[in-house]
Amino acid sequence: MRQVGGVTPPGDEAAAAFTAAVAGLRSGQEQVCAVRPELAFEDVPAPRTLAPFATAFAATARVGGNEVASGRFVLLYDPAGQRGWAGPLRVIVYIRADLEPEIAADPMLGEVAWSWLTEALDARTTGYAAPSGTVTRVVTEGFGAKREEPQATGFELRASWSPLETAGLDGPPGAPAPAGEGDAAEPDAGQQAGLDGHLAAWCGAICAAAGLPPLVAGVTALRPPARRRAP
Repeated sequence: MRQVGGVTPPGDEAAAAFTAAVAGLRSGQEQVCAVRPELAFEDVPAPRTLAPFATAFAATARVGGNEVASGRFVLLYDPAGQRGWAGPLRVIVYIRADLEPEIAADPMLGEVAWSWLTEALDARTTGYAAPSGTVTRVVTEGFGAKREEPQATGFELRASWSPLETAGLDGPPGAPAPAGEGDAAEPDAGQQAGLDGHLAAWCGAICAAAGLPPLVAGVTALRPPARRRAP
């Protein structure tokens, strides 16, 4: 089991390829911060039991010094693949944001929140497969010493998918290519053929949840930041 959160000495080809992929994600973070200074990234512990190789980091969106949305991005790599994966890679993401009560009560909230992610993936990446996820409404109430605090409403999105661009992270020799790989059209403007496109799609969904102008063209933010209540 190898956990890659920073720099892991490459012990074999798989480790070396994954280390290079992690470096690419870090470069992608720098590119995102250059155009979206409201986002800040930090390393977090990667899961130790889901795959032979894993890395994870978190992102926070702040406006006027206030946190308006947050999320987590996990990349798993198993050269042999796993049940339910389309290839050797799996991305797992989490997004949370506060919402106005009337918006949180909208029955279409789940569909809208899920569309932020899928539209961003369609616009920014050149291929993904087997997407899965949930959207949960969240109501937070204070009690005791926190009784006077106003009720807060929001949502949480949890999702996973398999990138079809392996960026050198291929499966075992002789393994068939994931369904759809090699058949994709030439990338459109804005699409990125590496894992940084999946990172950018996740960041675009966070921006949409935060009410910020999204990173990805065609993904509509829920509402302008001015409608957010001060904490």
